Amino acid sequence: MLPVCLTCGTQFGGPASECPICEDPRQFLPAEGQQWTTLEALRAGHRNAVRDEGELVGIGTEPPFAIGQRALLVPFGARNLLWDCVTLLDDKTAAAVAARGGLAAIAISHPHYYSAMVEWAHRFDCPVLLHEADREWVMRPDPAVEHWSGQTCELGEGLTLIRCGGHFAGGTVLHRAQGDGALLSGDIVQVVPDRSHVSFMYSYPNLIPLPEGSIRAIAAALAPFAYEAIYGAWWGTVIRRDGHAIVERSAERYIRALHAELP
Repeated sequence: MLPVCLTCGTQFGGPASECPICEDPRQFLPAEGQQWTTLEALRAGHRNAVRDEGELVGIGTEPPFAIGQRALLVPFGARNLLWDCVTLLDDKTAAAVAARGGLAAIAISHPHYYSAMVEWAHRFDCPVLLHEADREWVMRPDPAVEHWSGQTCELGEGLTLIRCGGHFAGGTVLHRAQGDGALLSGDIVQVVPDRSHVSFMYSYPNLIPLPEGSIRAIAAALAPFAYEAIYGAWWGTVIRRDGHAIVERSAERYIRALHAELP
């Protein structure tokens, strides 16, 4: 039974005494210290909800586990791409995904959502696509994990991975060109309660901002792409219209704030 960090949900490939992902300043260890569980134990007390999220299908664990993100099924030819990932995978979840066509690939925005990606890859016999700049954060190395390089990775079927950096060096978003376009952003671009803006951070739990250069790099990486919708990392974090303009003005507002020009 492979260990799973109780705080971030990452599954390790063998015995571990500490979680480098949680010891990094972008995450945290709780006051009581490092704690572990297993996928088997998680299955005993949790389930996955599989339900519509905007025009896509979301998968999220109930009650919430670790960071609490939900994954998204994105149509990809006859099958799907799983965007981001959750730790829990059980037979009921696998059957629900298979009924919707199964998975052709998994792509993940950054290490906080690596979770049990290898379990998912093995179950659906598909690769996990990660940016090479975040290679060091893979806690369960496996041949299913494939690292891509550069600033974009064209997947076909109107799907493109875009390296934005920021939150992590390899911080990635997924652009979907179909329809009016959508950006699946994890929390590389954070959907906030004010749906007229988004935000960006180096560390969300520890409230560490990004420098101006990182914000400009994110805006520049996204500038060539058209999209109306933005899908964040949690249930209900969806901006339905005007996404491209929202990102641009949010980047400008962030930079003004860094220069003490508060809104």
